[in-house]
Amino acid sequence: MRERIFRLDRVAPPRPAPGRCREAEERDRALLISWFAAFNAEALPHALPSDLAEQADRFLRRAGRVAYLWEDDGEVVSLAGVGGPTPRGIRIGPVYTPPELRGRGYASNLVATISQLQLDTGRSFCFLFTNVANPTSNAIYEAIGYAPVAEVDQLQFRATAP
Repeated sequence: MRERIFRLDRVAPPRPAPGRCREAEERDRALLISWFAAFNAEALPHALPSDLAEQADRFLRRAGRVAYLWEDDGEVVSLAGVGGPTPRGIRIGPVYTPPELRGRGYASNLVATISQLQLDTGRSFCFLFTNVANPTSNAIYEAIGYAPVAEVDQLQFRATAP
């Protein structure tokens, strides 16, 4: 898969969307598992299977990562994670909004909000990876201040029986 790495040093606020950002809680565990599965099916269809329950639990324990949700009128409408810290930066991702809720600015506002939270804690920058073949997500990230840094290819090898 061809990916693009983006970096953000300053957030350009997107057009406002209704709702607010909050950290995921234990009550969101089933939703996290479901949305991680949906994200993987859509964005990483060739990835090796992972333990989605363990992934959700790591986010909920805040074990090197935190999941944030955008909630509109009591309904969770978008998800974004923060993790993979470096000495001066931190990775944003995964980012997921169900297809029927896209185009409303939820993910843009969520990513902008959590990116600003990270900068406010002293990080110099945030970064994320996108699929080069997804012009929509690439444009959304650029609009809130992420700039392309490099393109990389992700290769996956599977063992075959002799």
